[in-house]
Amino acid sequence: MKNRWMIFFSGIITVKISGKGLERLLNTLIRNGLSIWQVRRQGVESITFKMKLSDVKAFRKYVRGSGCKVKFFKREGFPFLLIRLLHNSGFLIGAILFFFVILILSNMIWGIQIKGAEPATEYKIQKELDKMGVKVGKLQFFVDNVEGIQRQLTNNVEEITWVGVELQGTTYHLQVVEKNEPKPPEYLSPQNLIAKKKAVIVDMFVEEGQAVVDIHDSVEEGQLLVSGLIGKEGQNVQVPAKGEVLGETWYRSDVELPLKSTFQVFNGNEKRKYYLEVANFRIPIWGFGKIEYKNYETEATEKTIQFIKWKLPLSFISETHRDKEEETRIYSKEEAFQVAKEMAKLDIKNRLSEDAKIKGEKILRQSLDNGKVSLSIHFQIIENIAEGQPIIQGESE
Repeated sequence: MKNRWMIFFSGIITVKISGKGLERLLNTLIRNGLSIWQVRRQGVESITFKMKLSDVKAFRKYVRGSGCKVKFFKREGFPFLLIRLLHNSGFLIGAILFFFVILILSNMIWGIQIKGAEPATEYKIQKELDKMGVKVGKLQFFVDNVEGIQRQLTNNVEEITWVGVELQGTTYHLQVVEKNEPKPPEYLSPQNLIAKKKAVIVDMFVEEGQAVVDIHDSVEEGQLLVSGLIGKEGQNVQVPAKGEVLGETWYRSDVELPLKSTFQVFNGNEKRKYYLEVANFRIPIWGFGKIEYKNYETEATEKTIQFIKWKLPLSFISETHRDKEEETRIYSKEEAFQVAKEMAKLDIKNRLSEDAKIKGEKILRQSLDNGKVSLSIHFQIIENIAEGQPIIQGESE
């Protein structure tokens, strides 16, 4: 029949009628729009057929006075299935609770393993994980994702250089690389040290090789500083020249800064929403209502729900909506020049190595035009200007 599923949800009754006038009764039922199917004769004076539960009331009306006996002996469909389940509600509730408990336990943190860290560093990592809420017994839905945990640990624990975080089932595995690990020995081939930029030498420390320049010498880019050929003439030995040659170098930084600027900032207000996603269909489970903020930013995290070791086609989605507001910042002329100067210093530091130092600075140009401060600064820097250059076979001083 058509719409068999609709009939199943409405309920199906199997009916047996006995007596004379069976055909007349069947014709009356069909004529009045009652759906009957699977009509089978059971002997000379009895017939069985199926009909919809919703037609039973009308069926009783037509049976009265027909002289036929009626017996309902089989009930199918969702309404009867629901009645049987309600009769066994204890078993049903127990099965649902069991499934729910297993589901919760499958998405809980049951272990945190930290490898590659000394006990003191491991303790600090554990304390930081506790602050983030990553602890045994916590639901995975309410902790940061793997990338977020890795980023926070790297930023907040000074003793580590890198940490890899991986979630396997219900256990977080952390692989740590500490900063104090000994560096592997550096094996160099024979080389000279040359100047990587123009400078005036202010200090030198030669560990291996022969210095060919002196303090206060002015050198050009590519000029030889420390030779990797040592020994008497004609009996030279090639060595990997090593050391530091500190030189005074010069940099220029140009900065522009508007006196008035407008930008977006978070004001601390936020609203959280939680969803259960099934086949790209979201079911809200917490945080109902519209977002009342006029201007806001949304951050969403999605976590797949597991059942024991299997990943279900379900996801738990957490959305955080943070309220933003527009703020205008206005500098005076003096304040703008000071801020521009600090920006220029930061620009220079980002272009230098960690060991480089600023010796001095000189403002080349400063101006105010069209609401903008323009600043050019010349910086004197002390930095290591030496870099290695392999010695070509057959090269001599």
